[in-house]
Amino acid sequence: MVPKIDSEIGIFTYSTAFEGIGGKIKSTADDFFVSEVLDDNVISKISQKGDYAVYKLKKHGIDTTHALDEIFRIHGLKLKSLGLKDSNATTEQFVCATNTRSLERFSANRYELERVGFVSKPLTKKDMIANQFKIKIEGAAFSKISNFDQLDKILNFYGYQRFGSKRPVSHLIGKSILQNDFERAVNLLLSFTSKYDLAENTQIRKTLEDRSNYAKALKEIPPQMDLERTVLSEMITHNDPLKAIHSLPLFIRRFFIQAFQSYVFNCTLSKIFEDDEDWLSPKKGDVCYDIKNKLGRYENDPQQRLTIPIVGYAYSKKNRFNYQISKILETEQVKPKDFFVKEMQEASDEGGFRQVAIKCENFSVNEPVLSFTLSRGSYATILLREIMKPTDPIEAGF
Repeated sequence: MVPKIDSEIGIFTYSTAFEGIGGKIKSTADDFFVSEVLDDNVISKISQKGDYAVYKLKKHGIDTTHALDEIFRIHGLKLKSLGLKDSNATTEQFVCATNTRSLERFSANRYELERVGFVSKPLTKKDMIANQFKIKIEGAAFSKISNFDQLDKILNFYGYQRFGSKRPVSHLIGKSILQNDFERAVNLLLSFTSKYDLAENTQIRKTLEDRSNYAKALKEIPPQMDLERTVLSEMITHNDPLKAIHSLPLFIRRFFIQAFQSYVFNCTLSKIFEDDEDWLSPKKGDVCYDIKNKLGRYENDPQQRLTIPIVGYAYSKKNRFNYQISKILETEQVKPKDFFVKEMQEASDEGGFRQVAIKCENFSVNEPVLSFTLSRGSYATILLREIMKPTDPIEAGF
């Protein structure tokens, strides 16, 4: 049986029978290190001249979004990341300027920004091909880890961070937006509680269950609840849930919808595994990634990696996993066409594909540290979940 929080984000199974080594991660930010890997071809194009500056952002104790917002506020430098990195970790990532303004170096309490060169056109997410991890696990039974030999048999679930980690509500907000229930979306954002959330946050959220408390709560809302503050202010001013959700930054609104896509994907993977579908070997007609991370139909190439659809408004039922996907959408009362949001078209999502199994390379153990590389989009916490088998992932630092 999986932990309750796993089932809340669509993960209903383990893909390995390994008993787990237990332990805890992220006791300090230095215990969890991640560094982005750029495509070699992209690295060769970074030079000392160009229109757009490329930076390496080193940070800890702050997430990517808030770090970039702070840099823009102080220096007017608009930066775009290739991936989002957690606040409770030490991270190195590449960010690219979206305007011609440039800065050689800047450091603050929780981050450091250093220019590494220039490119002729802005980098995109596809230019980042992998993440390298070094993770310390405290209190683990490392003597057991030699028995773990299933690195190539781990389902590529979306991790806890995708759904809000300690407060897994992002996908529920996304679902409400797709169902045009903006009042529910607002209520979930403001008042959904979790036993893992901060006590002061929970107290505020309980107050926000009653609309008559909105004005009072706005004066008491803590700094970490910045999205809630934005929506709450809009609700007090206009009392219009659609306008309130619209007041959030576009990338946040898209994130909510993508979180629900991720939930459907996780449910699909779980169902495929439970139905004993062959998810390790692509078959004729399947869509796969090749060795260069390009999508295409299966061509009997052992280096191709099987994908399944991420449901969006362009979803096609012509795939061998449609039975599972359709059943999940029916249960959730959402149709593919709903991912085109008429009231919020800019946040609509056509869908795509995601590989079924995690691709893990360079795995090594130097007790108490695990080192490994994962392809873009895969979560270290999902790999660690199979190795550690935590009874409570959040308490274990996930």
